[in-house]
Amino acid sequence: MTDRTKRLSRRNFLLTVGAGGAVGAAAIVATKSSRLQPAKSEDKRATRGYQASEHVNNYYRTTKV
Repeated sequence: MTDRTKRLSRRNFLLTVGAGGAVGAAAIVATKSSRLQPAKSEDKRATRGYQASEHVNNYYRTTKV
């Protein structure tokens, strides 16, 4: 084998390893993102929204500069 053939072989190996790592990472991200999405249900719980309660007002009072 000549030096040029060895160099090309090494380049191809590194290219394959890099591409395989990228594909593996993309597959992991794709499977995790599908698991993280909550199941959509028809019965949504009614929420009251933001409530300024006593402990929230106390927090705001203590954070004033």
